Amino acid sequence: MAEEGQKPEDEAVEGSGDEGSVTEAVEDAVEGTVEDVVEDVEDGSVEVEVTIESLQEELEIARDAVLRAQADSQNSRRRSEQEVEKARKFALERFAGELLSVVDNLERALEAGAGQEAAEVVAISEGVDLTLKGLLDIFTKFNIVAVNPVGEPFDPNLHQAITMVPNPDMEPNTVMDVMQKGYTLSGRLIRPAMVVVSKAPD
Repeated sequence: MAEEGQKPEDEAVEGSGDEGSVTEAVEDAVEGTVEDVVEDVEDGSVEVEVTIESLQEELEIARDAVLRAQADSQNSRRRSEQEVEKARKFALERFAGELLSVVDNLERALEAGAGQEAAEVVAISEGVDLTLKGLLDIFTKFNIVAVNPVGEPFDPNLHQAITMVPNPDMEPNTVMDVMQKGYTLSGRLIRPAMVVVSKAPD
């Protein structure tokens, strides 16, 4: 990811160089125009009033060119910064997606050991629970958030319905059960929640 982050910065540097080149070109053009006009005035072939008006027009054109070059440079720099920030923000997306199966397995292990009274099982469950909590703490640190929408309205942007079940006690299109949690990374969905959705009785 470091290479991706570096590329926009190089583009920003190039943008700054382009701005300097444009400014120098404009200055050279204006300087050349001024010299030509001065020669015409000295020769008496052009009136002073016309010369001043011409110089003012050339100056306005030069100013517009410089302002456009500066605006283009700023826009390029801003886009580069946004791309770098986006790359940094979502650099963990693929890695986080691979870790979700680990969380699922740890949660299944805890469910399997729930209610068991054997000392060995209890000890294993405690170890699994500590491991899961540590992993979830890391998720929180890097803004990886679980999507567990039981009782919430179905949202196709975050949830994937695996079945719909008639339920007179719930509003239609309400999440009745979550078969598998979803997760987001900095607000971007990396896995939808697999849900059971209510519907009106037949």
